[in-house]
Amino acid sequence: MSESSYSVTELALLLGAETVTSDYLIDGIGTLESATETQLSFLHNSRYQSQVSASAAGAILVTEAHRKDVQTVALVVDDPYLAYARATALFANNGRAVSQLVSPSAVISSDARVAADAVIGPHVVIGERVTIASGVVIEANCVIGTACSIGENTRLAANVTLYSDIEVGKDCLIHSGAVIGADGFGFANSNGDWVKIHQLGGVNIGDDVEIGAGTTIDRGALDDTVIGNGVILDNQIQIGHNTIIGDHTAVAACTAIAGSTRIGKRCTIAGACAIAGHLTIVEGTHITGMSMVSRSILQPGAYSSGTAAEPHQQWKRNAVRFRQLDEMSRRIKKLEKTVKQQNIEGQP
Repeated sequence: MSESSYSVTELALLLGAETVTSDYLIDGIGTLESATETQLSFLHNSRYQSQVSASAAGAILVTEAHRKDVQTVALVVDDPYLAYARATALFANNGRAVSQLVSPSAVISSDARVAADAVIGPHVVIGERVTIASGVVIEANCVIGTACSIGENTRLAANVTLYSDIEVGKDCLIHSGAVIGADGFGFANSNGDWVKIHQLGGVNIGDDVEIGAGTTIDRGALDDTVIGNGVILDNQIQIGHNTIIGDHTAVAACTAIAGSTRIGKRCTIAGACAIAGHLTIVEGTHITGMSMVSRSILQPGAYSSGTAAEPHQQWKRNAVRFRQLDEMSRRIKKLEKTVKQQNIEGQP
């Protein structure tokens, strides 16, 4: 819970809302249904329009079309959901409320360069030749390997591991359990035995990146794995070695991306997708949930694969028919050939 509070006038200014003059204090955010008189709420989905007039929220973010529905204070904006997103930053606990900047239990290499105002939590380990910039927060039990660098105002939640040679930009957020820079899955076969290919590259993460809990990003085999500026990665994503993800692309939970795939800027990849290696996915591509991508996508647009959920007995019948498709295709081609031949022979 944040300890911050803002007058309605201040919120209007900070969120780009139509000017409101009020000293009434807002100290949090709630849903239309649960918000109290000291909380801010918002209407984004018309499904909840009926809750606006009954809401006890002290102020509500709405568009001009719904101003009259608000019984308390209407903060009129073009995009209430975007304004809500910006408001969450005002009330978030950013983890810097600590009694001391560097915990006595932290282990920091003598040649590491750590900014004077960086927060280093309990049992953090920082290796040789590491650079930690101003405003960085590293929470308990994180491990920062040799020759890593972390940019200004980036935050690592508890139990994040950075292997060696990882570069993280500024204003990033990496959630608990993320592992950055583990070895990619590289092996050569020698008469049935597997010979490990040691991964000699690193990982380069841009600015304003968020990486979810339990997500893993493999280091490059020779060149670096690259995550562009403004990328958002959900929880439990696997990104293979030498993958490149373009700026402002979003990837949802449980997606796996194999090595050496290049994903363009401003793509969206929904949950539980599987993307094969050595592919190209162009800028502006949108892949729906549980899709399997086995070939490059060279034209922007929306792509899907797999089948939607259906009653089990119907699914079993369709599964049988799916296995018959190849035989059916051959029979149809044979029939088409026969009909075409008959038409030719029947001409005068």
